[in-house]
Amino acid sequence: MGVEVPIIGIARHRLVTDGKGVTTLVAFHGCTLRCKYCLNPQSITPDTVCRHYTPQELYETVCIDQLYFLATGGGVTFGGGEPCLRSEFIAQFRALCGPQWQLTIETCLNVPRHHLEQLLPIIDSYIVDIKELNPIIYASYTTKQNQQVIDNLHWLAEQGWCEQVRIRVPHIPGFNTDADVDKSVEFLRQWGFSNIEQFTYITSKTNNV
Repeated sequence: MGVEVPIIGIARHRLVTDGKGVTTLVAFHGCTLRCKYCLNPQSITPDTVCRHYTPQELYETVCIDQLYFLATGGGVTFGGGEPCLRSEFIAQFRALCGPQWQLTIETCLNVPRHHLEQLLPIIDSYIVDIKELNPIIYASYTTKQNQQVIDNLHWLAEQGWCEQVRIRVPHIPGFNTDADVDKSVEFLRQWGFSNIEQFTYITSKTNNV
């Protein structure tokens, strides 16, 4: 029957934002971070109402859009929360959907390495929200350390995955500056990553500036 996990939402017919072609976003409950401006707070709230799915149940739910996936080169994007924590579930899901669908992971990458090792052979791309490479700023914003993120980025580069990783580097009002963002981008380029996006979080802090 497979492992059962809590999912807070499934969004169909997404275009461009979550990977190639038409995608369905599957958002898991649970995250390793506690960001000051969490973009999806229901993923960490203990009393969030979730539906629990097995891989088979999720496959039966999303396969309704298989024609869209195959026609556009799209598929399923796993987000959250932190989807890498559900690596066993995603591996079982891949066995059901086969190799034709594109599977993308939206992640903060602050997870133990064994999850990435399990995911690497079965997914097609990562979208990484890097938050900030400066460890002091990162800890202030997320309440966690980012050495694991840096180590995982280096590991992905060593595996030859730079082209399959899109990295989002945010300007977070009240926490980092444009200069900090530029430094993060410079380091990422030195490590071999070129698919890098810069943007600004829209928060109440932004509105008060």
